[in-house]
Amino acid sequence: MELIAYFWEQEDAETVAGLLDGEVRRGRFHGEDDDEDHPWVVVLDHPDAERVVAEHDGWVETVTKEPGATPAPLPQEPRRFK
Repeated sequence: MELIAYFWEQEDAETVAGLLDGEVRRGRFHGEDDDEDHPWVVVLDHPDAERVVAEHDGWVETVTKEPGATPAPLPQEPRRFK
């Protein structure tokens, strides 16, 4: 299971990435146009990740990838309301 950890401070993100062999990236929230408002993201796959992230003022999202899962089909025609 892959975890995405978010941090407001780059130093915290780099510390956790070093401890848990993660990869640091710059995240984006929808509607945010100021680079200073974007969190630092660490991609992790470690059993103690949630505990370590919490100790460094971060929060975790779980990314689940189901093998063979396909997205729902898109409609072929426009939607009619009346």
